[in-house]
Amino acid sequence: MTVPLRQSMAVGGYIARQKLAKRERFPLIVELEPLYQCNLECAGCGKIQHPDHILRQRMPVDRAIAAIEESGAPMVSIAGGEPLIHPEIDELARELIKRKRYIYLCTNAILMERKLDLFEPSRYFAWAVHMDGLRERHDESVCRDGVFDKAVAAIKAAKERGFRVTTNTTFFTHDSPDTVRQVLDFLNDELEVDAMMISPAYAYEKAPDQEHFLGVKQTHELFRAAFANGARKRWRLNHSPLFLDFLEGKVDYSCTAWGIPSYSIFGWQRPCYLMSDGYVETYKELVETTDWDKYGRGRDPRCANCMAHCGYEPTAALATASSARQSIRALVSSRQWLPSRRSKPPQPPHDGPPPRELVELPMA
Repeated sequence: MTVPLRQSMAVGGYIARQKLAKRERFPLIVELEPLYQCNLECAGCGKIQHPDHILRQRMPVDRAIAAIEESGAPMVSIAGGEPLIHPEIDELARELIKRKRYIYLCTNAILMERKLDLFEPSRYFAWAVHMDGLRERHDESVCRDGVFDKAVAAIKAAKERGFRVTTNTTFFTHDSPDTVRQVLDFLNDELEVDAMMISPAYAYEKAPDQEHFLGVKQTHELFRAAFANGARKRWRLNHSPLFLDFLEGKVDYSCTAWGIPSYSIFGWQRPCYLMSDGYVETYKELVETTDWDKYGRGRDPRCANCMAHCGYEPTAALATASSARQSIRALVSSRQWLPSRRSKPPQPPHDGPPPRELVELPMA
């Protein structure tokens, strides 16, 4: 897990306060979508399927800030659509930073280098650049040639200016253990990004491409082989060790959809940003009126193949915070104490060790 120590302590303190207050449900990070419009038409995305009058809408900054303050979440992922299209995106970031929220500004990076001057490096701010593979694979995923090169140039420019830069990579059935390792090696060792987030693709019902989403068994096989022989320890992955165990099939979890709620131009979305069972105006209403127990694998057939971080990373994070052993494990696994550049050890074989027995970890 690669999160700055100050941020880890702030989030840990936040979780402790929620536990002391005996709050059953609380957000760790809000998925804030101030617009749905994008400058790409990715085959695996369903956001751009909205009609034009919806795509033209922009969330006012004061409305976005009010929603985040109501939720109390310590972290915000600003997504979309493409957030850099929003004419007030820099003001939104500044207002969140003033309130000491830790921000991940998600972007496909097409506009990023051009708009770097609108932002200033801050310990509360990180770019989260969408990178779905190396050049050919990434450009195929976003359905446009040249986007990979723009993203690489933007990442280098941001790093030169002192910004914290993270990446977000989604894996599909096109991917193999080799391609997983190749893209993580490139991001880790060549681009030297600060941290990388990974996720298996979820079968988003509005996405144009419905044929290449990973099932649970496929996800386990892919990451078990990619992480074989301890390979995952060499990458600066922005996940708890328990979530990585989950991807490999070493542990199993229930979904904690309320841990990363989504707020968009429609309001608070039930139950998560990948599914839409209606919207409510306030966070309080979302938490108190949503039947959370009916969602997740084994409960809702739409969730059957979902292993996305938005539902399961919060479960892993809360399980980590509730266990001294797992908290120490997470601290030890952190790469923040080491220099960015590291030599690459020999590539592991494709076939990893057999999976351990699944264990359901209770949430505290």
